[in-house]
Amino acid sequence: MKKTLTICLLGLFLVSLSVAVGFGQTTKEILDKMIDAQGGRKVLAAIKDTTIAANIELALQGMSGNLTIYQKEPDKMRMDIEIAGIVITQAFDGVKGWQINPMAGGAAAEMSESEARDFKKQAMGNDSLLNPEKYGITYVFKGKEKIQDKEYLVLEQSYADGQKITMYLDPLTYLTYKANAKVNQMGVEIAQETIFGDYRKEGDTMTAHSMTVFQNGAESVKMTFNKIAFNTGIQDSVFKMSK
Repeated sequence: MKKTLTICLLGLFLVSLSVAVGFGQTTKEILDKMIDAQGGRKVLAAIKDTTIAANIELALQGMSGNLTIYQKEPDKMRMDIEIAGIVITQAFDGVKGWQINPMAGGAAAEMSESEARDFKKQAMGNDSLLNPEKYGITYVFKGKEKIQDKEYLVLEQSYADGQKITMYLDPLTYLTYKANAKVNQMGVEIAQETIFGDYRKEGDTMTAHSMTVFQNGAESVKMTFNKIAFNTGIQDSVFKMSK
């Protein structure tokens, strides 16, 4: 269960990404259009916190449940997942990561160093998109790639620790079709693919309302977002580890 949750989070971090590009455009122009496609710099900068409620299906386990994500700018995140009456929590408070897993004793405990490092990246919000240089994030436009009968635009995102995420972008809608990454799960490198769909406007922003995550080619997680709310006044205490 814990392994699956980490995979979910990487996909959820990617849900905000979208882009537009054509031949001859620079990476900076692509990033500017990516921001415009999501509502524009002013709209995104005005979002201080986000709450997402979703249904989640764990294909490999044959289980389903409910998921709630809380994100507060610039670097706080909490995820609560309820399956079969059990609630598992993972969070990053801006400094450290922690989790509660009833199947592992139930007490709140700090994440390992590697888990916290990954969760910290996933907790980054809109500020990391508007000002990627502050977070050591870089982008490179890699040209076009054909998937089935359609060409997609390829944008590579790189983190300071060397992790890369490859995004495939629809040149007509300027929205992300899928994102690929290599992730480390318990010392094993896994190929992860995230497919986005059902794009709709929430307020002045455009965002996906469905997401399917594949692990080494097999469907792992499917999420359907039922509610996305902005600026509800989430308190910092939501992200603090319980004593």
